[in-house]
Amino acid sequence: MSATLALTAAMFKRYAIELKRYYFNTFSMMMSFYLIFVLVFYGARSFAGNEAGFGDTLAGIVVGFMVFYIVIYAYGELSWVLMAEASQGTLEQLSMSPLGLGRVLVVRIFAALVYRVGIMLAFLVLMMATTGQWLRLDLVTLLPLLVFTIASAQGLGFVMGGFALVFKQVQATLGILQFAFVGLLAAPIDRLPWLKYLPLSWGNDLIRRAMIDGVSIFAVPAGDLLFLAANGAVYFGLGFLGFKFFERQARERGLLGHY
Repeated sequence: MSATLALTAAMFKRYAIELKRYYFNTFSMMMSFYLIFVLVFYGARSFAGNEAGFGDTLAGIVVGFMVFYIVIYAYGELSWVLMAEASQGTLEQLSMSPLGLGRVLVVRIFAALVYRVGIMLAFLVLMMATTGQWLRLDLVTLLPLLVFTIASAQGLGFVMGGFALVFKQVQATLGILQFAFVGLLAAPIDRLPWLKYLPLSWGNDLIRRAMIDGVSIFAVPAGDLLFLAANGAVYFGLGFLGFKFFERQARERGLLGHY
């Protein structure tokens, strides 16, 4: 087994143990998220009443919450991991891995996201049962769209992770940018096409088409899929380069061993 495969297996085992050991925290987190979702959904329905065409908007709220939950963790997980490692005094040890800090963190975030997506898909069934908004769950279509949408959010997460290496505490900035994500997910791409060049917006639009309108990935124009893949790859690549820049700064200034 190669070193990367061994690392991947170890990270999946680590997160499985954490979910089991800290099940109460996981359950509390999901319940708080569920209560917020219920308040937003039924608040929107009460406000709209029986307005024609609002059913698609309600279904869009379900999709938007699912995507928001996943991208928030994709975006913030790395920063929280680095701040926790720094506070525990283990960040410098992690950076001394022969695989390199970047590869270790990519594998760690990948393992975390697999678990998060699995939890969210299960939670989505509860959301649909609660609201009566039954959406199409075609995993062959949904998973590739999620991967490239998450990639753009993860690129921003790498930049924030680089900030965490240098500045140590970045919670306030993380929280501020989460509000920007709400705007990106709610962006009216049909009226403002240039928004598709920003992260998340185009991926969320395709996911809405797949889950609300039942559009299969084989029916999506190839240009739309290629644009989503390029968007995710560009933001992910730029974010990773930004992280490596800040990592180099942290090493040169001797910050990896300090909190």
